[in-house]
Amino acid sequence: MASILDEYEDSLSRSAVLQPGCPSVGIPHSGYVNAQLEKEVPIFTKQRIDFTPSERITSLVVSCNQLCMSLGKDTLLRIDLGKANEPNHVELGRKDDAKVHKMFLDHTGSHLLIALSSTEVLYVNRNGQKVRPLARWKGQLVESVGWNKALGTESSTGPILVGTAQGQIFEAELSASEGGLFGPAPDLYFRPLYVLNEEGGPAPVCSLEAERGPDGRGFVIATTRQRLFQFIGRAAEGAEAQGFSGLFAAYADHPPPFREFPSSLGYSELAFYTPKLRSAPRAFAWMMGDGVLYGALDCGRPDSLLSEERVWEYPEGVGPGASPPLAVVLTQFHFLLLLADRVEAVCTLTGQVVLRDHFLEKFGPLKHMVKDSSTGHLWAYTERAVFRYHVQREARDVWRTYLDMNRFDLAKEYCRERPDCLDTVLAREADFCFHQRRYLESARCYALTQSYFEEIALKFLEARQEEALAEFLQRKLASLKPAERTQATLLTTWLTELYLSRLGALQGDPEALNLYRETRERFRAFLSSPRHKEWLFASRASIHELLASHGDTEHMVYFAVIMQDYERVVAYHCQHEAYEEALAVLARHRDPQLFYKFSPILIRHIPRQLVDAWIELGSRLDARQLIPALVNYSQGGEAQQVSQAIRYMEFCVNVLGETEQAIHNYLLSLYARGQPASLLAYLEQAGASPHRVHYDLKYALRLCAEHGHHRACVHVYKVLELYEEAVDLALQVDVDLAKQCADLPEEDEELRKKLWLKIARHVVQEEEDVQTAMACLASCPLLKIEDVLPFFPDFVTIDHFKEAICSSLKAYNHHIQELQREMEEATASAQRIRRDLQELRGRYGTVEPQDKCATCDFPLLNRPFYLFLCGHMFHADCLLQAVRPGLPAYKQARLEELQRKLGAAPPPAKGSARAKEAEGGAAAGGPSREQLKADLDELVAAECVYCGELMIRSIDRPFIDPQRYEEEHLSWL
Repeated sequence: MASILDEYEDSLSRSAVLQPGCPSVGIPHSGYVNAQLEKEVPIFTKQRIDFTPSERITSLVVSCNQLCMSLGKDTLLRIDLGKANEPNHVELGRKDDAKVHKMFLDHTGSHLLIALSSTEVLYVNRNGQKVRPLARWKGQLVESVGWNKALGTESSTGPILVGTAQGQIFEAELSASEGGLFGPAPDLYFRPLYVLNEEGGPAPVCSLEAERGPDGRGFVIATTRQRLFQFIGRAAEGAEAQGFSGLFAAYADHPPPFREFPSSLGYSELAFYTPKLRSAPRAFAWMMGDGVLYGALDCGRPDSLLSEERVWEYPEGVGPGASPPLAVVLTQFHFLLLLADRVEAVCTLTGQVVLRDHFLEKFGPLKHMVKDSSTGHLWAYTERAVFRYHVQREARDVWRTYLDMNRFDLAKEYCRERPDCLDTVLAREADFCFHQRRYLESARCYALTQSYFEEIALKFLEARQEEALAEFLQRKLASLKPAERTQATLLTTWLTELYLSRLGALQGDPEALNLYRETRERFRAFLSSPRHKEWLFASRASIHELLASHGDTEHMVYFAVIMQDYERVVAYHCQHEAYEEALAVLARHRDPQLFYKFSPILIRHIPRQLVDAWIELGSRLDARQLIPALVNYSQGGEAQQVSQAIRYMEFCVNVLGETEQAIHNYLLSLYARGQPASLLAYLEQAGASPHRVHYDLKYALRLCAEHGHHRACVHVYKVLELYEEAVDLALQVDVDLAKQCADLPEEDEELRKKLWLKIARHVVQEEEDVQTAMACLASCPLLKIEDVLPFFPDFVTIDHFKEAICSSLKAYNHHIQELQREMEEATASAQRIRRDLQELRGRYGTVEPQDKCATCDFPLLNRPFYLFLCGHMFHADCLLQAVRPGLPAYKQARLEELQRKLGAAPPPAKGSARAKEAEGGAAAGGPSREQLKADLDELVAAECVYCGELMIRSIDRPFIDPQRYEEEHLSWL
């Protein structure tokens, strides 16, 4: 048997290519270049299935990629479209003349119902081969079935609705389980619910659709030949909660709402469009006598589900009595009407016929058309052929239709991924809003288009719509790229000018106060917008110029704060004598450079507050850069001015620990002028070491002398170690101070004696007080009575000095005795040294033949060697190599010089005459060879290299020479 279904690509050459009347073409627009590179694929493409039935096709249904068709009166052909080459034939097993009236396949493709003309119904499950009759359904000619999409599964249908030719609606449930010989029947129950009536009585139930809305409500739409009924409500609580009994019980006393059209075909058909499987339907199409009623389904409406209803009337020649329509299927934007010889597709948005597809007479008249909701494919068939329609990109031209209808939101939704089309929609919407005088909306749309900027701007200017122009400019500014700096500068400047002009026009009008405030808030929002911050910062100079030209100082300050241009803000406050506000800005933003710049101004008006701010910032400020402000401020000489300067300088010195000389010098000058009592305390606190004080000693000396602070001068003299000048000046102030200065040079007794003599001379000659002079003599042990006597006048008697003279004589006698004792100890020590030297001359060491060098570990007697008293023995050359690295540089140079001279010296002569000649030559020209050897031994063999100081000094040397470390490291790898 030939393949029943070929893939679309293999049969494309035999397919009829059909598309709507409006082809999709590119719309050229400024900013886009649209070229159609490939031929546009039509929306509806028909394909004839390569299949020749063995008998005529009487019915065909498709769902969930499962196709079932009845052939003749006794054969059922089932095809899984995913495995098209494996068809399945099932024999119905009918012996009578009953024909297949209709077939119904649920949304899962699992449950197939076959309604026979003999009022019998057969059931076939997808997973079984057995055809099972439904006993409870017998006697009912089934016209329609409403499947339960919420509860239906592959094994059970759940509660479903069944409509009959007698107008009755039944509720039933089917199960796929077969069981044994006496197992359960597939029809679990079958009970009546409602009867549909027309004017003449009960009417056949042509279509049934049962759905459940997102809010849990259930609704059923049923149609007869002329009427469309709606049943809406919630299921009853309890055991019947999943069924439809409660829904229909609500209409037991009154008929449900319905729509009626008088003309009749003798039948009708209802089609739904559901975007996703198991979701609520969005639209409907009802084929009846007058035409096709189509519209949207709104599950949220309480009274009626139908909305946006329109009727597409049949064209001439189509309808009752002429060429009646046979079936209708609904897609997202079209419904397809099946006639005996053709298929017509009508756009649901415009009501225009966009497709007329005629079929060849050789295939026979068309019978029916169905839709597979899972794949979106449409299927039509005759008695001898099957056709399939592919629906591809149905929404591609919908945006144009919505655009023509001025439904811009929907048009934008359906061309969101096509920038050229979206730009066209936005431009049309902008023009529409502009003509409707909705200028702000128009500006927002224009800003999203690629239209010429100048053209749009002139458009708003001519209409005198500055507010809309500002909106347009703001949105254009937000869409700029970082590299478009020039455009951003122009836009920000223009926007600023527009706002300022608007504010200037509204400011003097008391009736427009609210509008002025609103405009001001929008302007401030523009200036502070994070999106525009980068552009505003780049053009801040021009914006400040505009603000200044309009005299808007309030917004100048506001903008400067936003741009963090605090210098301009502080300058503004200072110009308006708002010094505390200026200081508040400085203290809040803590910028040292701004403090340096504005401190000279602020300190003249708010010195205490400014110094408090300086102290609060602490080390963030450089006190040296604040000195000019303090100097200018303290030149007034008032106590308050000097005290504020001293307060900050003391904070820098005592708290921050400043060591800069300029700061200490300035603090000294402030003390000297304003607080002399603190000057000496500061100098004493600084210490008496000239290397540790942080002020300039010469400057301090000159400053203290200039202001007559003698005690401070004495202290500076002491720090400078000018003790004579210190004593001379101290004698003018206080003798006790002079005595303190005289004791300072502790290591120089001669100077101390000289200083004390100055004090003694002053006491004797100036004060003429012998007792004080004697007390001074007692205070310094360096002074003797004979040193002081020349200062006394001739008339002074010896009685005043008797005790002093006796004490001096006793001291001399004691000193002589000490000298004699020291001489005796020195003589004894010299004798001991002579004895030790004599003993050392007789000491010796023994070298055995097997002794080895302590360095190279070779026999010692092979070469000249050295023997130390500690027992270590070295070859002469080995000791030289061991000692050389530890010698200072100058000794190494001396060692090289001795080696060079020793190598150049002539060898010793063997004869006595020649020896004398050599000694004479050496005496005449330089040191002898023996002297050079002795000097070399003194350098090399002064001590043992292992036991002497050389080894101690080498304790911090590494074991491996750093220059050879890398080589040694690699040798171990």
